[in-house]
Amino acid sequence: MEASDAAKQVANSAMMAPLDTMMEDPGSLVVYSGRSESLVGPIIEQFAEATGIDVQVKYGSTFEIAATLLEEGSNSPADVFFAQDPGGLGAVSDLLASLPGDVVLKVPEWARSPDGSWVGISGRARVIVYSTELVSEDELPTSVMDLTDPKWKGRIGWPPTNASFRTMVTAMRLMWGEDETRQWLLDMQANEPGIFPKNTPIVAAAGAGEVAVGLVNHYYLHRFIQEEGDDFAARNLFLKNGGPDSLVMVAGAGVLNTSENRQNAEAFMRFMLSKVAQQYFAGQTFEYPLVEGVKTHRLLPPIDTLNGPGIDLSQLSDLQGTDALLRETGVIP
Repeated sequence: MEASDAAKQVANSAMMAPLDTMMEDPGSLVVYSGRSESLVGPIIEQFAEATGIDVQVKYGSTFEIAATLLEEGSNSPADVFFAQDPGGLGAVSDLLASLPGDVVLKVPEWARSPDGSWVGISGRARVIVYSTELVSEDELPTSVMDLTDPKWKGRIGWPPTNASFRTMVTAMRLMWGEDETRQWLLDMQANEPGIFPKNTPIVAAAGAGEVAVGLVNHYYLHRFIQEEGDDFAARNLFLKNGGPDSLVMVAGAGVLNTSENRQNAEAFMRFMLSKVAQQYFAGQTFEYPLVEGVKTHRLLPPIDTLNGPGIDLSQLSDLQGTDALLRETGVIP
């Protein structure tokens, strides 16, 4: 069976109606996406082609999209919020509807909200990407705390405005407390890290030997290796200390409780948790699939070996408190 045929079969099943009984006009769907078009555009387009649904997507950062949803409130045209991280979903949880049980139970308990308002679509691990030309294995840190050592001064890259970075700092506040997190941010500032707008240029800089280490999500490296080959001079360090720097997050989605296209929105959710879509995330974006029966990419360590902190992802919603701390410490303006 061709991939497109499989997608159509999954999509038709997700619509909960056979083709001969579906309306001639399958309707529309508005997705607000905090995930970049380069990552999720192809699979959203596949859903649209398979169902015939007119899918309109508004792209932006997860933080920006969450703020927009809060501002629009009940007047929002959005049907689905597809977020880069659980913090963004938690920030708008009051705007999300309860998902059907069959959708919620598709993913493991740790990868969904306790109230069933959102589910993870794919898994993403925090890592330290490092330059294989500048850092030997015996120099590798065992924690992000090690990066406050003066020997790393001027050698670090980080993306302070990135949603996943903010979520990691939120996890620090939750696990370490405000004071210890504040001190870590101040000590990192003293080491004069290079500031980047997002993860991709940090990985590029590590591969070019422009930074020794960087704080990123795991999957960006593998996109570079796929494009440039195994000689790309950077690798990932998965920290296994059970702390916030070994956080395993999800990119997830929820349906707005004001959605005027609820059936299509739920079909979208079912499609994203289908084996077709989960294989896309595993094979094309190098993320962790969350549905049973889909294999992790061979280049990645199994998700159950990562020793993440085991915190409730729904507790990572206080992005405003994190931003306040980042401003207080001078990390962001």
